[in-house]
Amino acid sequence: MAPLAIQSLLLDGAAAGSRLVVVGERGHVLVSTDDGASWRQARVPTRALLTAIHMHDERTGWAVGHDAAILRTGDGGETWTLVYQAPEKELPLLDVWFRDGKTGFAVGAYGYFLATGDGGDTWTERTIGKDDFHLNALVPASARRLYIAAEAGVVYRSDDSGETWRALPSPYSGSWFAGLAFGEDELLLAGLRGHLFRSRDGGESWTRVPTGTNATLTGAARLPSGRVVITGLEGGVLSSRDDGRSVSSRSLPSRDGVSTALPLADGGVLLVGEFGVRRLAD
Repeated sequence: MAPLAIQSLLLDGAAAGSRLVVVGERGHVLVSTDDGASWRQARVPTRALLTAIHMHDERTGWAVGHDAAILRTGDGGETWTLVYQAPEKELPLLDVWFRDGKTGFAVGAYGYFLATGDGGDTWTERTIGKDDFHLNALVPASARRLYIAAEAGVVYRSDDSGETWRALPSPYSGSWFAGLAFGEDELLLAGLRGHLFRSRDGGESWTRVPTGTNATLTGAARLPSGRVVITGLEGGVLSSRDDGRSVSSRSLPSRDGVSTALPLADGGVLLVGEFGVRRLAD
């Protein structure tokens, strides 16, 4: 395994067909085509911390990070082109998502919201709310409905493919860092101090899901098997077999922070975090 895969701080990853692509500190992008057994470093034109990645398919994807950097790949993560940056703004981008090969959004600190309709060649800055809360995670529910998990308990929802947004009632005033949608109306949000809430009506009302942890929750993924894995600081790994209605909790012995989880082709789970990448022990 490449040293960077076990020594770097890695913050996000994506599974795209037979490929796994992970991103993190100093512009590191690592690619695996053998289910995480080995990794190689991609050619990347930035040293900025990369915070999030979205792969539209096995070839095309985008990554974002500090300096408002947006990168694009057309060869499955092997090489990347810098398509946008605005270091003078001093605003990191924190997540990116594309509805199709052309239309996408990137969100970040202090309400920073960028949109593209040409595959990332050009980006337009937009305002989606009256406050400047950090926009931490884009949570797609369908081509039409999209949520944003934000700072200070703020949750936004769009019902028109991201054109307009409205704030939803929130069950918690702390920051949300991750979310997962199960169809348009069922939504799971994860945030500070182990807070996990679930909605069955598009975010209009919420039910708290006991987690048994006070560690901040950082990521949420649904595996092909239907299992939900929620990751967090202090080595936290939560698991659910009922779409997040209930969870079981465990912690890595190292207590290293876990950023997210990715599915492996053999049914296993790859953890991404402070330790680089690591297969979750059964």
